[in-house]
Amino acid sequence: MSKDESSLPAAAGAESSPGPGGQDSPPQDAEGPTLRCQVLELINDVLTDTAPEGEWARAQLRRLLTANPDEPERALLQHLITVTTTDLTDSPADDAAPHQGLRPGQDSMVPVNPRDLPASRDRRGTKRIRAVLGSRMLLTAFQPIRELPVGNVAGFEALARFVSRDGASADTWFREAAAIGLGADLEIAALHSALSAAREIPAHLFVAFNLSPATCMDPRVQALLESGQVALDRIVIELAGRVVGPELDGLMRALGPLRQRGLRLAVDGSGAGAASRDQILQLVPDIIKLDRNFIKGLIDPGEAQSLGVDVVELAEQTGAALSAEGIESQAELAAVTRAGMAVGQGYLLGRPSVHPLDWSAWIIEAATADVQGSAGYGNPGRP
Repeated sequence: MSKDESSLPAAAGAESSPGPGGQDSPPQDAEGPTLRCQVLELINDVLTDTAPEGEWARAQLRRLLTANPDEPERALLQHLITVTTTDLTDSPADDAAPHQGLRPGQDSMVPVNPRDLPASRDRRGTKRIRAVLGSRMLLTAFQPIRELPVGNVAGFEALARFVSRDGASADTWFREAAAIGLGADLEIAALHSALSAAREIPAHLFVAFNLSPATCMDPRVQALLESGQVALDRIVIELAGRVVGPELDGLMRALGPLRQRGLRLAVDGSGAGAASRDQILQLVPDIIKLDRNFIKGLIDPGEAQSLGVDVVELAEQTGAALSAEGIESQAELAAVTRAGMAVGQGYLLGRPSVHPLDWSAWIIEAATADVQGSAGYGNPGRP
């Protein structure tokens, strides 16, 4: 997984939340996919929900929209701030069911690594996660993935962003949800948001979505991926965390039909969640991702941690493209380019952003380059 940023900070009483780069508020219009599109969809989700226990949220949001008739972004942000800063012990959403279509109380299916977290705050944590699921209090950030060595934008990784007073990272939210048995629900809510945000990304660019192996086997995931919001042959599923032995067969059964129709699979070849050699040979992924430990090892072999598998050999054997993540310096970019990485991402090549001006700039950049005929991550077809 790529290096993550904190969630969107929200101080009580604040009227706007600074975006990446220090902008005070999102622009009202921009070419291509916009933050306003996400905002309007979230507002619609809240207002069209018919659950009686959610009436307080609908009434509050209507009042804020009336007070900010030309600024739905501000109205939604104030609504989210109120929900996230309310003492959840006494919140009217305490007993609210998650968003329609999500199943509260489902078995946790908690990945063993890296999202393991002791459930020491079960009561408050459950209410916090249920509030997110009930009010859809999350947005999608995109990070560009570039072909190497030319640097053309080939696609984007979708990353969840949460509005929270404590500024907790997205990983913290997912770990907490997994620990209390709501991990799959939160991942699926994030996938729903990301698919909606990705609809207007040009058809020659792929979009990568992160899912744990257990959540990939949830039938709701197949339904979402087949919804038509993004064509299957443009979707890359990145497995987040290790594949536990018994999960492998189920994962292959769940993803097999989708992969036959064009969906691609990415696995970690290094780091805490790295797949084993046998798993890579059985899964036959389209992409093998290599993290910062691998990059450091290219620059200084003494810094490298044991990879456990010869990923370069495995990539050649399975026909997978190699992808470097976490590129933060020119020296690291030069190292992964010399090593023959097909694509890369990282702060040097573009930070994750919810800002529509950033998205538009990347999309315009991609439109001026001939990425459709490339042989890397953007089109990793097998011989």
